[in-house]
Amino acid sequence: MRKLLLSSVSLAVLPLAALANCPGITVADMGGIAAGAFPQQYELAEFQTAAGCTMEFGENPGIAGFNSQIKGNPDLPPVAERLPEEPLVVVPYDSVGKYGGTLDGLSNANEAGTSDFMSVRHVNLVRYSDDLETIVPNVAKSWEWNADYTELTFKLRKGHKWSDGAPFTSADVKFWYDNLALDPKINEKPKDYVTVASQPMTVETPDDETVIFKLPAPKPGLLAHFATHFGQGFQPKHFLGQFHPAINPDADALAQSMGYADGYDAIKAYYGNSDWMDTGTPMLNSPDKLDKLPKDAAPTLESHIVVRETTEGRHFVANPYFYMVDTTGQQLPYINEQDEVFANDQEVRLLKLVNGEADYKSQSLQLSDAPLLLENQEKGGYTIQLKPKIAMHAISFNVTSADEEKRAVFGDLRFRKAMSVALNREALNGTAYFGEGAIQQYTGFSPLPDYIDAKWKTFATEHDPEGAKALLDEVGVVDKDGDGYRDLPSGAPLVLNLQFATQGIAGQVVELVAQDWAAVGINTTVKEITPDEYRSAQSSNQLDVGLWEKGQPVGIILGNNELWVPPFENYFGHRTAMLWAEWVDSNGSAGVEPPDYVKALIADINALQSTPSGTDEFKAIANRMVENMTGNLLFIGTALTPDPIYHRNALKNFPEFKTASYEYYRTYPYRGAQWWLDE
Repeated sequence: MRKLLLSSVSLAVLPLAALANCPGITVADMGGIAAGAFPQQYELAEFQTAAGCTMEFGENPGIAGFNSQIKGNPDLPPVAERLPEEPLVVVPYDSVGKYGGTLDGLSNANEAGTSDFMSVRHVNLVRYSDDLETIVPNVAKSWEWNADYTELTFKLRKGHKWSDGAPFTSADVKFWYDNLALDPKINEKPKDYVTVASQPMTVETPDDETVIFKLPAPKPGLLAHFATHFGQGFQPKHFLGQFHPAINPDADALAQSMGYADGYDAIKAYYGNSDWMDTGTPMLNSPDKLDKLPKDAAPTLESHIVVRETTEGRHFVANPYFYMVDTTGQQLPYINEQDEVFANDQEVRLLKLVNGEADYKSQSLQLSDAPLLLENQEKGGYTIQLKPKIAMHAISFNVTSADEEKRAVFGDLRFRKAMSVALNREALNGTAYFGEGAIQQYTGFSPLPDYIDAKWKTFATEHDPEGAKALLDEVGVVDKDGDGYRDLPSGAPLVLNLQFATQGIAGQVVELVAQDWAAVGINTTVKEITPDEYRSAQSSNQLDVGLWEKGQPVGIILGNNELWVPPFENYFGHRTAMLWAEWVDSNGSAGVEPPDYVKALIADINALQSTPSGTDEFKAIANRMVENMTGNLLFIGTALTPDPIYHRNALKNFPEFKTASYEYYRTYPYRGAQWWLDE
């Protein structure tokens, strides 16, 4: 299975040509050369000045073979013509690498549990450096805010190209925003991160390298959004635009000639219905049309592009036009190909990892998997890092359940508090988290800033089963038929169906939660399902109880309000109150009206995003938000814990991660383009 999608082009690992033009400095050995304006990278002119050299460019010896696998690509020009005029110079961590090899990865399924592997090749306008504090240039060469954070200007790299060699310009950013992000036929409603307090921005493009986002109100967190989010702030206008009726009046006819219903149908075949960048390509969702299509996948700016896709996995080859080089001038990425195998069963994934059948894995690994993985490190030829998470395992109740009586019970704060204090978090920490967790209530911010009242970290976290029973009695959830389990106030049985996916929470945690609730008389059933099944049930308002990770740092919250507005996260995260969300989205014409404290959360997050960080007003709003979110226990926290990060020892330039987190987009701060395989 590991080599399921291996390329027909088989290349040995090839050493880089010895070049004397610029020194091959690394983070480990800077050779006396001063650091650049941003950590671990330089702009070309900046590096040449610092190193006193004139860079010559080199390329992967097999790049022409990979280019030939990318349908629709022309023959390659010389590497210097494929790079931008000012490529991004990346300083490798430990060594100038060698070209070659295939990075093997495991994901759950298409569009489920793929962000881990996707983050290795991911790019966006900017990113966080590996200190998780410093935002640095990436696709964009630079940026600048105006004084009141209502205008963000990006400068792009002159001569930057898409993976098919077409120019990448400011028009591609405007196309993404105007014609995809704001088009209701692509996104039913605009995502929060492309709006400011629900109002759209405007995008101006005075020249090919300049993009100006004009905001209707201040939103300093917009930059952090581009640094952390999977949604890339650009799409190929030259390709997707030909199918968009606002760009091409013949879009529908063109799409119909290829077998699609209309232009939007063709766009969705390549781009999907949102901005999640791992939606299936036509190779998966319309293979019968491939012979009529100009490309199997839309062009990309990422380090690798998909060239084969099935229900079993995907295969990628190096992007011949990738815009990064190392300090010797060698075009990145070092790794030739990427092979992604889908394995939805956690036991199967763990067996593959123990056998050394993947090069990197973090997503879907839980702390409960650590003993097995640690025990087999030496035999399997891999290393495990245990790193702190930002999100915690959290629990929610469906306060807009389709069952009216359950809705009333779940919506009663006394019930939610009872279910929180029924949890024996000390025992949970000792058993499921091996004593490594820090018990904490869910507060909305993770980590909790020091200007927030610390009392909320321990709110309703005490183990008080008698108090839980008393609260349940007050709500009218009592045992009416004498079977030992509490019933709904009407006398109908109350059974909480605890459906979970190991991508979001460990099964052992769910079992222990069920035991604690049984101890206060609550009957439960526990069932593991796939992430796709979980998300579908959650989004269609069918779950009784939400069980998934949850939490974001304040820097990300300033660009994205979704944790504070119903349903309190996106499709891929921990959601609840779907009918409140329907009411908000419809301006009150549908769904269920949320209580006043939820309306206050919505108003406060919008105010927070437009208030200068660190001011007294900002701190007051943040404290009010935490009191509202935590005090109402919409989400019940457990403990902040570490999680395993796996990498095979043959994978070089793989650093110590700071966190095991999705929130900074997994491997994105750790520069996967400079990883290389020593084998």
